[in-house]
Amino acid sequence: MSSLLKGRFLWVGGKGGVGKTTTAAALGLLAAQRGQRCLVVSTDPAHSLGDAYDQALSDQPQAIQPGLEAIEIDPDQEVEAHLERVVAQMQHFAAPAMLKELKRQMQLTRLSPGTQEAALLERIAKIMTSTADQYDLVIFDTAPTGHTLRLLALPEAMAAWTDGLLAHNKKSSELGKVLEHLTPRSGQNLTSPLDDGESLSHLEEKTQQVAQVLLERRRLFYQARRSIQDPELNAFLFVMTPEKLPLLETRRAITSLQEAQIPVAAVLVNRVLPAAADGQFLQARRAQEALYLAEIDQQFAALPRPRLPLMETDIQGVAQLDQLAQQLAAAGF
Repeated sequence: MSSLLKGRFLWVGGKGGVGKTTTAAALGLLAAQRGQRCLVVSTDPAHSLGDAYDQALSDQPQAIQPGLEAIEIDPDQEVEAHLERVVAQMQHFAAPAMLKELKRQMQLTRLSPGTQEAALLERIAKIMTSTADQYDLVIFDTAPTGHTLRLLALPEAMAAWTDGLLAHNKKSSELGKVLEHLTPRSGQNLTSPLDDGESLSHLEEKTQQVAQVLLERRRLFYQARRSIQDPELNAFLFVMTPEKLPLLETRRAITSLQEAQIPVAAVLVNRVLPAAADGQFLQARRAQEALYLAEIDQQFAALPRPRLPLMETDIQGVAQLDQLAQQLAAAGF
């Protein structure tokens, strides 16, 4: 189980309220205690990671303790930064009379479905491809299934989008040539770097700039996808409680990832009633819990299934998270 903390990326996810944020926060402490340089990243708009550490966080790394830093990505701030980059790039190509309309369209895009997630995915991909020199381990506190499957599909989606764009712009024969570099071909090594200086040298300067932006984003998502699909670099940990709804959601999530040929490392069963808990009410709860624990063992027999007991109090702050970290270590992490 300790191999979960020996890769480059660990995704901690699960249904809301099962303890995935506290688990991610405690695993970050455990990794730092073992001498790793660790970054814990949250994309939750509720900013619960800072609550777990009992420390104000931002979208830039904040030190928690030696060897451990944390980020809370603000989705709205990511959208603003993303749209500002788009406007800055387009200002080089749009006529001055069009700039006002361009900015208006960007304001409308801010409210469009999918804009926030697109900006978040780009930030996640950048963290995955740019942190090798800074951190030994990056832990993502997020719902892993949806984000991961979208990251896997983004390279082809970008190529398809580019293909459609060029199909509606047949007057540009030069941009048509760029399509040859942006559309995946059977057997093509899509993750290898492209010598843009050589391959785009036959295009005029403005066209080269457009092509370069598209190529860089496509390469970014391909590199992130390659990391996600590498079991030596990437691991998925699902956190659940022994209850019906978390069980159903975890099963669906694991099936989706396995269908995408992404291995899942483990399922952490959290908040299991301790044997010492007494009283008739708790006895009834324990009897129901035993049924779900047996079903979990059956459903996820191929995966490690460590268990953590229900704590007497809420977990907040580094001192209490450290206690949880030691429980995780005792459970085999």
